[in-house]
Amino acid sequence: MNEILMDIESFSSVDLTKAGVYRYAESSDFSVLLFAYSVDGGEVRVVDLACGEEIPADIVAALSDDSVIKWSYNNNFERVSLSNYFGTWFEPGSWRCTMVWAAYLGLPRSLEDVGAVLGLEKQKLSEGRDLIRYFCVPCKPTKANGGRVRNLPEHDMEKWQRFKAYNLRDVEAEMQIQQRLAKFPVPDFVWEEYRQDQEINDCGIGVDMDMVRQAIAMDGRSKAELSAAMRELTELENPNSVQQMKQWLADNGLETDSLDKKAVAGLLKEAPEPLKMVLEFRQQLAKSSVKKYQAMHNAVCTDSRAHGMFKFYGANRTGRYSGKIIQLQNLPQNHIPDLAQARELVKCGDYDALSMLYEDIPDTLSQLIRTAFVPQDGRKFIVADFSAIEARVIAWIAGECWRLKVFEDGGDIYCASASQMFHVPVEKHGVNGHLRQKGKIAELALGYGGSIGALKSMGAVDMGLAEEELQPLVNAWRDSNPNITEFWWDVDHAVKECVKKRMPTETHGIRFSYQSGMLFITLFSGRRLAYVKPRIGENRFGGESVTYMGVGSTKKWERLESYGPKFVENIVQATARDILCYAMQTLKNCSIVAHVHDEIIIEADKRLSVEAVCEQMGRTPPWAKGLLLRADGYSCSFYQKD
Repeated sequence: MNEILMDIESFSSVDLTKAGVYRYAESSDFSVLLFAYSVDGGEVRVVDLACGEEIPADIVAALSDDSVIKWSYNNNFERVSLSNYFGTWFEPGSWRCTMVWAAYLGLPRSLEDVGAVLGLEKQKLSEGRDLIRYFCVPCKPTKANGGRVRNLPEHDMEKWQRFKAYNLRDVEAEMQIQQRLAKFPVPDFVWEEYRQDQEINDCGIGVDMDMVRQAIAMDGRSKAELSAAMRELTELENPNSVQQMKQWLADNGLETDSLDKKAVAGLLKEAPEPLKMVLEFRQQLAKSSVKKYQAMHNAVCTDSRAHGMFKFYGANRTGRYSGKIIQLQNLPQNHIPDLAQARELVKCGDYDALSMLYEDIPDTLSQLIRTAFVPQDGRKFIVADFSAIEARVIAWIAGECWRLKVFEDGGDIYCASASQMFHVPVEKHGVNGHLRQKGKIAELALGYGGSIGALKSMGAVDMGLAEEELQPLVNAWRDSNPNITEFWWDVDHAVKECVKKRMPTETHGIRFSYQSGMLFITLFSGRRLAYVKPRIGENRFGGESVTYMGVGSTKKWERLESYGPKFVENIVQATARDILCYAMQTLKNCSIVAHVHDEIIIEADKRLSVEAVCEQMGRTPPWAKGLLLRADGYSCSFYQKD
């Protein structure tokens, strides 16, 4: 026995979508209903555990045998579920995920969508959702069903047989996917990164549940008080109704088409009292980030840790990680100077003191979300992140020497960029310091071919730049960065030549190749980015562009358009991702509990120093000679932005 491909169906009263598999599978009523498997590509068998059948002993033994590779689609679900079912933890080293394989090749992440894209003969059965709803989640007790809260096989044997067929078909579909993808295997070093991702998810991050419960209670009280105050001021039946509120504002002389966050912020600049107060209350009520406390409450396991927060290859264009459940990737920042005091007031439930010292309760709770994550067992957090990682990577690949010199000298890239653009010295809080902001906006908006639109979307006009300044700013940045600008168009040319002639091309040490209807970009690390069914198309300006099939902004499989600077963005962000993975591998013995973008969070022994972590993290990978990296960090007794 070399490989097992498997799929399970299970029951739990915990909502999987809200809580994640770790919390779902530790529920007291969790059970595995069906276990479908194939050994070494052989016939698929279904073990009906719900009806008393047992998984064969050799299969059970193989689950903890590292010499046998265990495959499934969304492998984390099977591994964690079976670990809980058997009461023995299966380490992730010999477990592989077909979903990761699909994502590595630029395909959709769902089994159903991959089957459709690949045109499989045996696709996932579409009735599965209804069957899962019937057998895998609690049902509502009614007179008709005898008041039961769960459907068992004997309640509808015909449906149960269809459910077994569905379980079997999933394995058949996965087998066909693997056959189709066999010529494009995932490299071993990427599986090693996946293994570490699974270990980080298994470890989880500590959560202060006393604080979380108090925050949820305070948020509820705050919302009730704000709603009551709005009803009193407006005399509206439902002041949360957009329609009613727009009408009330209009009746009081303030017309608006929208009440979204940006529109309300604009209205507040001109609104008289009491309209201004009502809008401020509405702004506070709309603070959705406090819902993260509820997400923590849903997901935290009996060990007071949140597990499974990270999605490997979540962004399949670059291979970067994404978040799930609590979504650590988009936590609000904290700007409260006395963070520890505010946190303590919430933890001890002192609502009156909190409202007296911090008048905007929802905003205060929002800023404290990070602080709910805590180290356990007398340890501390060390938080370290890369300094200007994308700016360093693009300068290194393009050979923009003045930028490399700034990083070598430990300079401020925003000041240096402004100085290069405007030909005057620029110092933060010093000579020509007002130009730093223009340098920063230009750096953030223009590195990947952005123009006036990119500057506007970065808030350039809101920050005080005049419309007529924007095009000169674009021109100045591009003139100051000729090698980066040339890099965009060299990549554009290399991609087009590769797609047109179906021949390998290369520029700046990056290789482009066409194979079996796929465009591959080979990065410095050896990892490849994949673009499905590339072809030459026409852009909206009538020029040539490269299009390929992928998951677009609508979450649908569609033809997407790209060009040189956009491919450069993929290359740079993917390289930054590989650098993060390299750093995490070198720090794998330091108990990494989370990572957010270019930041690593370590639950560290009190003796481990920040300097040691930053020194290790800032080491250049062997495949990136000449790239200057720097990591900065700090230690804390609860998670925060320094």
